[in-house]
Amino acid sequence: MKVFKFGGASVKDAASVYNVLKVLHKHNAKDLLIVISAMGKTTNALEKLIQKYLSGSFPSEEIVDLKQFHNLIIQELFNSEKAAVYPKINQLFEELNAFLIGNKSNGYDFVYDQIIGFGELLSTTIVSEFLAEQGIKNTWLDARSYIKTDTVYRDANVDWEKTQKNILEGIQPNTINITQGFIGSDTNNFTTSLGREGSDYTAGIFAYCLNAESVTIWKDVPGVLNGDPRVFENAQLLHQISYEEAIELAFYGASVIHPKTLQPLQKKEIPLQVKSFYEPDNPGTIVCKGNGKPVQPAIPCFIVKRNLVLISLSTLDFSFMVEENIRDVFNLFHKYQMKVDLIQNSAISFSVCVDNKFNQLSALIQELKARFKVSYTTGVSLYTIRHFDPQSIDRIENGKQILLKQLTHNTVQMVTVEIKNF
Repeated sequence: MKVFKFGGASVKDAASVYNVLKVLHKHNAKDLLIVISAMGKTTNALEKLIQKYLSGSFPSEEIVDLKQFHNLIIQELFNSEKAAVYPKINQLFEELNAFLIGNKSNGYDFVYDQIIGFGELLSTTIVSEFLAEQGIKNTWLDARSYIKTDTVYRDANVDWEKTQKNILEGIQPNTINITQGFIGSDTNNFTTSLGREGSDYTAGIFAYCLNAESVTIWKDVPGVLNGDPRVFENAQLLHQISYEEAIELAFYGASVIHPKTLQPLQKKEIPLQVKSFYEPDNPGTIVCKGNGKPVQPAIPCFIVKRNLVLISLSTLDFSFMVEENIRDVFNLFHKYQMKVDLIQNSAISFSVCVDNKFNQLSALIQELKARFKVSYTTGVSLYTIRHFDPQSIDRIENGKQILLKQLTHNTVQMVTVEIKNF
């Protein structure tokens, strides 16, 4: 079996869904599992809906807009107003309304996960029904029935034993299956999510459990570039990346591949291709065993993560920052769900760049100040260059104030703020 994953941009409108049909016709695969993300900016729209709901206002307008967006796509894809897709979509919106009315929890992470997955449920329902109407017989699967997780809402951990059992017992070979990215369920069957942009990870999970031949991620870019073309000019295509290097790039924040996607694939040496759905005949990028070559061609790779926080700590009595201090600091980072992106320490100070994606910075700083002298800067950018050379460093440093810089054998990282000219 092969696994295909189509992201939100590849199903953002009716024309894009027709393009998915063309890709499937071209590959003519009969043993295929397709993972699909929410359509276009649906996840962003659902996040706004969640914010309004938890602020105490029922998101009626947001629901109407969301339904209208999907119905417009349906109208362009289906000739008949009596198509089976309509009652299925209406049923999903009824389930969303029922949750919003009946929910008693005000826990953001729990509510987020119960709502956010409707984007994927809607998109897969539409695509599955459309492909069936176009003569491609397929089976719609609810990913929540297969991927079982713990209860860490918004960033759930997979129960691999239960998940593999469910997938091996429930998915039939020699068929085309369509399922949702991003979501699973806990032991109480509440929806969980695998982290933002987790649909790639879903593809990796299914591929691992099915011993898939390959995984192909279809995107609106030619493959994996050596930098985000929206940020770095003249970005170049990487033809091949080793598993190890791809994991490094993902860890540092490269947005093309989800950080958790590669680990299950590497364990079974399942190749991952990243290809353009606009140009499906082009080779794109392949991630596989590197045989001593981390990237081909051998060029610097640029990554940037924005809106981070640089925190600098020192002891109140100017004593050394010893293991006990650092242990306590990391316990607090874990408590407040701070992802650590960079660490630098000296005898009496400790600096760390963190991602405040769960918006718990104020509580963290307050607790840190009870034990340490604390200074912090919000809104910083973290630039990472893999396989750097002097020219690549100069390129990043130009026009920026460098707050922290760290070099290792083949990686340089810089925490920066833009220099403003008044």
